[in-house]
Amino acid sequence: MFRRLIALYAGLSLYGFSMAVMIRAGLGLDPWDVFHQGVAGHVPVSFGTVTAATGILVLLAWIPLRQRPGLGTVSNVVVIAVTVDAGLWLLPQAHGPVLQIAAMGAAVALNAVATVLYIGAGMGPGPRDGLMTGLVRRTGWSVRVVRTTIEVTVLATGWLLGGSVGVGTLVYAFGIGPLIQLLIPVANRYLPGFHDVRKEEPVAVAP
Repeated sequence: MFRRLIALYAGLSLYGFSMAVMIRAGLGLDPWDVFHQGVAGHVPVSFGTVTAATGILVLLAWIPLRQRPGLGTVSNVVVIAVTVDAGLWLLPQAHGPVLQIAAMGAAVALNAVATVLYIGAGMGPGPRDGLMTGLVRRTGWSVRVVRTTIEVTVLATGWLLGGSVGVGTLVYAFGIGPLIQLLIPVANRYLPGFHDVRKEEPVAVAP
């Protein structure tokens, strides 16, 4: 249990920090963060506050889906919000293509490590992942259809609100899955969270 708690909170903290690095890279964000950034540009609160508020609203959508939150679910909302704001406060904006590309690559790699840690802890999905799995169970639709529908919706909404879409969005979309898959065997030696995930099922990566 101690190992799982360490993995959970280390993973969530790294996840929030990786989001801040991706923002400072300035080359585009993953779909949910495009949405968060778009909303943050229209309200007088921090990026982290927007991520927390979005997480709470998504959790409310769990009620009709009969999803049950775990410790990891609640911690996800709080820890990521705090660490992304801390990261944005600490990190300067990246300038120049070399530094931007390096920061983007580091952010995606760090995000993969963070995801493997917090999912590997096996203490409850994040709000957005729980929304996806709940809809899959209630509708009978495939994970691919549900996840694509959710992410296209939040990406389009965030872009219309002014969120950053760019090469980083594509790198994240196509790079995060293979990186996580590469790291799962390492996590399986120490953590239980991936043991019941069948190889043919896509791994959820939203916070």
